[in-house]
Amino acid sequence: MANIKTLAEFITERQHEFTYATGELTQLLTSFRLAGKMVNREVNKAGLAEDILGAQGTENVQGEQQQKLDVYANDLFIRLLRSQGEVCAVASEENEEIVHFDNGGKYVVTMDPLDGSSNIDVNVSIGTIFSIYRRISEGQTATMEDFMQPGNKQVAAGYIIYGSSTMLVYTTGHGVNGFTLDPSIGTFCLSHPNMTTPEEGRIYSVNEGNYYDFSDGVRNYIDDCKKQKMSGRYIGSLVADFHRNLLKGGIYMYPATKKDPKGKLRLLYEANTLAMIVEQAGGIATDGKTRILDLKPTELHQRCPLYIGSKGMVEKAMKG
Repeated sequence: MANIKTLAEFITERQHEFTYATGELTQLLTSFRLAGKMVNREVNKAGLAEDILGAQGTENVQGEQQQKLDVYANDLFIRLLRSQGEVCAVASEENEEIVHFDNGGKYVVTMDPLDGSSNIDVNVSIGTIFSIYRRISEGQTATMEDFMQPGNKQVAAGYIIYGSSTMLVYTTGHGVNGFTLDPSIGTFCLSHPNMTTPEEGRIYSVNEGNYYDFSDGVRNYIDDCKKQKMSGRYIGSLVADFHRNLLKGGIYMYPATKKDPKGKLRLLYEANTLAMIVEQAGGIATDGKTRILDLKPTELHQRCPLYIGSKGMVEKAMKG
């Protein structure tokens, strides 16, 4: 145990990389660390507790059926972020409007509190995705301008994956590090230092049920992957698919379709966060034409296509 470095210790050691006031990153990430442990507890007992299993009976702003754990996780993260004082507002996939704290905090947060929640009932990995931006407005109350910053303005991005183990992975623009929750002591410990993704991979992740709605270029690329006998892997939880490909090498694709010509994934809550992480790990992310991190948001719940993963694979997919 003497050589194990905890998340709290790691953040303190690397505080100099966070280019703003000392101590702020510690407070910001503490909220996600604590909420992640609490969500992990609920996920692990989901099969035993009827009150947290299944649908809530309501829809979120995306028109998706909310699961009970969606609502629990969203309320929990908002409550903890409000209490620590550094964040003045949150934009969540589960809320139609910005949630204001009116505390004059220096940061705003975007988040998908429980990605892949439809998989809860069948015991498949799910996750939390979050981004931290330094606010650019002044006064007590954040404005829409604070959330309409391109992804290259993120000061930190991360995700928590609840699977066979629970991991928190994050970057502040100085590499990517992963921490695994040790349930025996209730602490996230550094398990994956300086994470990098292979430049090439053998995994492609896409919902092939939409194959005939994809462009000719995307279909050609999928056909080429099959000809090369690559492995098709698609879980349906973005965090889980991304995490596997980050470690093993691969490409995740959610292209535009005839039904969703602007794409389906959310720029603020999903694409920007994972794009920052993958770039810091040596990969790339694009909407098919433009680097994800250079896209200028115009709407809170803006959607976009996403091609993300190993550099060589994404570049080849774009040539198709």
